[in-house]
Formats: sequence, C-alpha cells, structure tokens
Amino acid sequence: MAAIALKQQASDQVVLAGLGRALVQHQMLRSDEAIAVQRRADNAGTPFIDELIASGQFSAAQLARFGAEAFGHPLFDLSAIDQSALPEDLLSRKLALETRVVAIGRRGNKLSIAMSDPTDFQALDRIKFSAQATIDPIVVEHDKLLKLLEKVSHSAAAQLSELIDENLDLEFSDDEQAASVDTSEVDDAPVVKFLQKVLFDAIQQGASDIHFEPFEKFYRIRFRIDGVLQEISQPPLAIKDKLSSRIKVISRLDIAEKRVPQDGRMKLVLSNHRAIDFRVSTLPTLFGEKIVMRILDSSSAKLSIDALGYEPDQRQALIEAVKRPFGMVLVTGPTGSGKTVSLYSCLNILNEPGRNIATAEDPAEINLPGVNQVNVNDKAGLTFAAALRSFLRQDPDVIMVGEIRDLETADIAIKAAQTGHMVMSTLHTNDAPSTLIRLLNMGVAPFNIASSINLITAQRLARRLCSCKQPQVLDEEALLRAGFRESDLDGTWSPMHAVGCDRCNGSGYKGRVGIYQVMPVSEEIQRLILTGGNVLDIAEQAAREGVRDLRRSGLIKVMQGVTTLEEVFGATNE
Repeated sequence: MAAIALKQQASDQVVLAGLGRALVQHQMLRSDEAIAVQRRADNAGTPFIDELIASGQFSAAQLARFGAEAFGHPLFDLSAIDQSALPEDLLSRKLALETRVVAIGRRGNKLSIAMSDPTDFQALDRIKFSAQATIDPIVVEHDKLLKLLEKVSHSAAAQLSELIDENLDLEFSDDEQAASVDTSEVDDAPVVKFLQKVLFDAIQQGASDIHFEPFEKFYRIRFRIDGVLQEISQPPLAIKDKLSSRIKVISRLDIAEKRVPQDGRMKLVLSNHRAIDFRVSTLPTLFGEKIVMRILDSSSAKLSIDALGYEPDQRQALIEAVKRPFGMVLVTGPTGSGKTVSLYSCLNILNEPGRNIATAEDPAEINLPGVNQVNVNDKAGLTFAAALRSFLRQDPDVIMVGEIRDLETADIAIKAAQTGHMVMSTLHTNDAPSTLIRLLNMGVAPFNIASSINLITAQRLARRLCSCKQPQVLDEEALLRAGFRESDLDGTWSPMHAVGCDRCNGSGYKGRVGIYQVMPVSEEIQRLILTGGNVLDIAEQAAREGVRDLRRSGLIKVMQGVTTLEEVFGATNE
C-alpha cells in the first residue's frame, strides 16, 4: 500500500517552470495555486498562461506588465499596430501560429517578435533556428495576441498557400472553360483554387453579392449576407490583377480592357443537379478594377408565395390578381428589395403547359424552365418597348417586363394589359400609392391607369431573427411610440432581440423576410385617379379599405417574433 501511495504521489507531482515559477518566486502567486493551475493546464493540454487567465487570478494586462518587468523586455500594445503593415516574410505563418508569436520587424541579425509568455524558451529556440537570427522578445497582452493570430489564421493570404493541396469539388461550365486563355497570369493554380473557395464560401453562407475591392495598401473581399456587407478576407495586394484576370476570363470578358466597365456572366457547377449563375460587373477605380459578382440561384425563384412572408390576406389578394385573365400587377421597392423573386414566385404559379409566358429583363437573372426569357440589349435596339411589341405578336398569355423605365414601355405594357394579357412589372417607388402618381408623372393617361392596373405591392426586406432570439423588455409607452396600437398590447407577445450563436455567426439573424403593402386598385381608388387625387388621398382611401402600410406590416412581423423593431425601422425608413 505504501508503494502504491508513493507511486501515486510521484505521478501527481507537478514541476513548476517558466511563468508559473517566476510568479511564485516574485510572490505574486502561492505555490499551491500555481501547481493547481499547472495541473489543470496539463489535463486540458493547454498552455499555463491560458489556464491562469481563465482562472481570473490575473488579467492579460497584469501578466504582460509582470513579464516585461521581471525579464527586462519591452512592453508593447498590439492594438496600436496596423495588421496590414506587419511583415509577412520574416516568419512562416505555420510556425507563428504554433508558437503563438507575431514577427514585428528585423534589423540586421536581430528579429523582434511579440509574445505573451517570454518564458516559453522552446518557442524561442524554434524561432531562432528557423529564422537564423538573434531573437528579441517583446511582451504583449495575451488576449490581443490571440485576436491578431486568429485574424492571421483566417486571412485569405494564409488560405492561398494552403489551397494548392486542397481538392475542391467545383468546376466551371464547359462554355467558360472553353473561353479560358493559356497565360500564366490566369492559370496560377493558387489563385484559381482561391477564387473557387471564395465562390463556394459565398454560396454556402447564402451571400447575394461578392465584392472584390482593390485599394492603395490592401485588397478586400466582402460578402453581402442578408443585405449587410461583411468583410471576409484581405488577400495579398499582389494577387489583385491575377484574380481580376481569372474572373474576367471565365466571365468571357476582355482581360486586356481595364479602362472601361464590363459586364458578363459565368456559371459554377456544384454537382450534376445544381449550378449557380453569376452576373459579373467590373469597374475601373483608382487602384485597380473593382469586381462585383451577383449570385443568381435559380432555386430562389422556386420559393412559394407562403415562404416570402406575405400575410394570409395579402397572399390571397396577390394570387387572385395574378390569376385574372388580363390586367397589370406592379411590384415596387428599392434595388435589392426582392422584387424579382416575388415576380418569379408569381410566374411559378402561372407556369403551366396551357399558358404562354414571356419575360423581358435586363438581364434575366433567374432561369425558369417553361418561360420564354429575353435579355434586353439597348445597343442592339432590343429595348423593353421593342421586346414588348414582339411579345404581342407571339400569342402571349402572361408578359413580365423587368422594369417600366419610360413612357413608351409603360404605354405598351398598359395596352397589353387592356387587350387580354396579364402583365407584371416593377417600378422604383417608395410605396404602393405613389406608384400610381409616378405613372401619371411619366405621362400615362389617368384613364389607362385606372382601367388596367389590378394590384400594386410595395415591399422591403428585413433580416429574420435566428432561433437564438430572446424576449426584450420594453415599456408600453415605447411600444406605442413605435407605432403599435393599444389593442396590440394584450400581453400575448413580447418583442424579440438578436442574441447571436454559431448558427447565425453571432449576428442574431438568419435569412430575410419580406414586409409588404398589398394594395388592390378598387373602384374608389380608380375614381381618385380619374379625378386627380394625390398620393395622400389614395393612401387614405387604401387605409380605409384595410390596406396596411409598410410600417404596420413590419410591426406585425415584430409581434410574430420574426424580426426586430430595429430591422423594421431600418427597412421602412419612416
């Protein structure tokens, strides 16, 4: 038994070294406390400094000051340094992450490195051997060092060096591959694989746009996710031309032309059953070509009306309007408010073998089998008006015009609606009532407006709360000021606020939901149009008929726990 006890005692014995021993020697920490921290670190397989800070006995700032004073090294604040200005060729990224140091600079044979534990002599020896230099440690705060190393580990520059050995199951369609050019500039393997990874990540994260932006001292890639731009990475500035050329080649653009904007398309094949189209736009800027890629996922057009966020009465009114044999349905809202998806969801309802459907768009963003889609080309003379005239000679049942931009297009669309065709289109107006006045200002006759338009829907997009949402406590007065009615405050619901979790990447939001104002054009509204009523008159009449404005529709989404008050205020801009 005594032998077993001695053996157990020997196995439990902890030898203090490095930072723990120094703290005990300077009477900053008791020996038993240091041994307990060291034992936890050994069991967890983590460094001593991590467990010490986690225990709450010392802060990162306190340990940094102690390390600098006890070992005679300079103390440095990492938050004062620009990450883009750090030298990248002094130390390999892999070694820096393994030893948890950052190379600050080199003068002659002396390499200055930032580290939080100056007693990590094993790391110092590895760096000295690798760099073949004398090491000059600079003490920094542990938490700031870890944040900087995390940025380095997730940087696109790091991904570039790793992508050479990474096998990505992605390929571009045959048409784009046939357009490739045999030049070293565009066939650079790391750049090709890096671009594939960026596109794949954008699709996986549900991004709608990818921005490649060159600046004087850095290069930035951002994704627009749920309507908000987020910086994803900062690859090396040196690859901007290669990346631009690669994108232009697979988009069938002129890689030699860098002085004027260009527009193109490309397709990324994900599997035998799924391919994603991209609309590519280049723009010359001061420091190179900015490229924006719009992700056109045809699966978004297959959303049902139910999935878009219409309330039951709004959905019913919209379906009844589009199923009528003739007339016009208009969808309004700013750029990026989901008008195209709404129109295609309506087309999906009508897309049957017994109907001839034709669309004119600039360009056609979503491929919908069974629908005859035409890309407008102003340079070739194929304008919206010209396409509409041609459609009327093609025995159409349903016509969709991407946008009514001028009087000529509006006149032809309205005449088509009056002569037995269902016409759908979009306009850029703030709400449904102002759409009618916009058409009047274009020069369309009041009688034509009143007799042809069946329904107008205005829409916005708000971010949808993730499942990690939690109730928010707001007093009744604040809710009334926000626009709620007293009858709404019945205690059966509570406003929610965004929290953040791994599923939503900490934002608290996942996906978007539509906020709608659906206004059927009733006989009373027709009378107002014919008698010269203004926007306020039409809005008041619509309200009397039970049409909810955008703010009210947004507040209903808040009551349902779908989104937040902040999102509704931002989306409705009132």
